[in-house]
Amino acid sequence: MTGPQRERLAAAQGELLRALLADGPAPSGFDAERLRVEARSLLNKRRSVVAAIRPDVAGELGERFRPLFAEYARGNPRGDGSRMREDAAAFAEWAVARGELAAPRASAGERRRWWRFGR
Repeated sequence: MTGPQRERLAAAQGELLRALLADGPAPSGFDAERLRVEARSLLNKRRSVVAAIRPDVAGELGERFRPLFAEYARGNPRGDGSRMREDAAAFAEWAVARGELAAPRASAGERRRWWRFGR
């Protein structure tokens, strides 16, 4: 495969990934409805794994968890090689930064450690 062919293939793959993971338009030659179904399935799977890893976050957000996670996922597709625990932590940080979730409180041990080393 030559350089220009690789570039075209990479661009086409990027379009497909944007359609599946970041709410992008369906690339030419793909059935838009099928892509929407697959994108919804991938989002549901990602959301359920994040809820399993961080049930505290899902529980605190309650009914807001689904729409907030959908918004987060559209703007924050998982990076190549990223782990789901990192994704769950990033979602929690995103929700805290937006004021949707209370900031985590430090445990007593963490407060003592800060006090001891913070001097």
